[in-house]
Amino acid sequence: MKDEKKVAAAVAAVTAYIKTEEEALMMAAANRQRKQQPAPAPNWWGLSGRQAMMQNRNLMQMKGLHGFKPR
Repeated sequence: MKDEKKVAAAVAAVTAYIKTEEEALMMAAANRQRKQQPAPAPNWWGLSGRQAMMQNRNLMQMKGLHGFKPR
């Protein structure tokens, strides 16, 4: 029961965060349309760095959860 409450709270927090981000993006898009400004260019260097960090974190989690065998 205690773990279920923690999981529910975590899922609710992530959902609220994603909803807030979506609303902010929609507001920014609406402001850009009003001002007729082009969308900013993506920062490819930053995106690739974040992707590499996520891949490393995933590999560490997989190794930590599935690769450990006590003797």
